[in-house]
Amino acid sequence: MINARGVTKKFGDFYALDSLDLNAQKGSVYGLVGPNGAGKTTFIKCLMGIYNSDGGEITVDGNPVSENAIKQKMVYIGDDLYFFPGYTILDMAKYYAGIYESFSWEEYERIKGVFGLDEKAKLKRLSKGMKKQAAFWIGISCRPEVLVLDEPVDGLDPVMRKAMWSVVLEKVAEGNMTVLVSSHNLRELEDVCDHVGIMHEGKVVIEKSLDDVKGNIHKLQIAFEGEIPEELKNEITVLKESRMGSVSLLIVRGQADEIKEKAEKYNPVIMDILPLTLEEVFIYELGGMGYVVKNVIS
Repeated sequence: MINARGVTKKFGDFYALDSLDLNAQKGSVYGLVGPNGAGKTTFIKCLMGIYNSDGGEITVDGNPVSENAIKQKMVYIGDDLYFFPGYTILDMAKYYAGIYESFSWEEYERIKGVFGLDEKAKLKRLSKGMKKQAAFWIGISCRPEVLVLDEPVDGLDPVMRKAMWSVVLEKVAEGNMTVLVSSHNLRELEDVCDHVGIMHEGKVVIEKSLDDVKGNIHKLQIAFEGEIPEELKNEITVLKESRMGSVSLLIVRGQADEIKEKAEKYNPVIMDILPLTLEEVFIYELGGMGYVVKNVIS
């Protein structure tokens, strides 16, 4: 649905995007994550036509994003929202209804009850969180085929976060919408994403289903009667090692069954293999690429 091939964007001599490739499947929720300055927002702005890329191509459903017919199918909700001065929520809805042929007043009325906002309230008087709710209300009412979100839950309380994701995931489940979301809230993305792309220095360096991303790195808690055998550490790929009493905690890369089989040869007293969170995977994957993280996970 969303495909990028060799996308490059320069600002002076700096490559914000450097031959970036990305593939988001139709009807999925794709989480785009990475450290500050990795190029996430720059890519989103290229995707939405705010920036023109300097090289490569971005297509949606096989069509260049520069085509107006494609822009009709896309809605972007960023972190920094803008509404016309003096407009109410209803005024903005009427404005978008005049732009998007797919705008549904029936959908607008249905979602009205989810957020509980006064449609006659002037947007400039609303809090940041309420403005974000209004943006989702109007955006979903446009019935986009592609919804692009940049830090979507910033400013929302936990109840409204749940309500927002409930509305979005309902549309994805119906098969009517593809979502690309960039966020630093990795715990939340872990609950909603099908696929994840990890960006670093202008490239997507890892792109897999969420299960595959999390399935390749594990926590190995293990203890022996003496010290942990050096032979074992040489047989497995250890990303980080720490110790608490007699128990060693190893962050290891590889398949869980293979790690367990290799460890069992040395007759451990205690052994347990645990999955990592998306946040931990992010830290250890980028740590192996030179992105320095100190004392984040004990």
